[in-house]
Amino acid sequence: MQVRGDSGDVLARAKGGLQWTSAFGDLNPGLFPMLWGLIPYGDAVFNHRQVSLLRVELDRLPAACGGEWVGQARELCQVVEQGSHRYLWFVGD
Repeated sequence: MQVRGDSGDVLARAKGGLQWTSAFGDLNPGLFPMLWGLIPYGDAVFNHRQVSLLRVELDRLPAACGGEWVGQARELCQVVEQGSHRYLWFVGD
């Protein structure tokens, strides 16, 4: 996970990463539309407005999808919200 600016420069990054499990594929897209968009091999990008929705989803994430990455994602969401033209990137393999 990284926060990037418009020019692609990395402004902040997570210490670890999201460990993909099949539980992510089981998330209800109606309840978790932001997280449901994640895939293990592709990138997902969230803008300033989307990270506020993502943070709500992180707060009610099932334990099977949890881990240290959740706290790191919250911190990166704050970095995005603290400036303009910032984006949270989930970088796939």
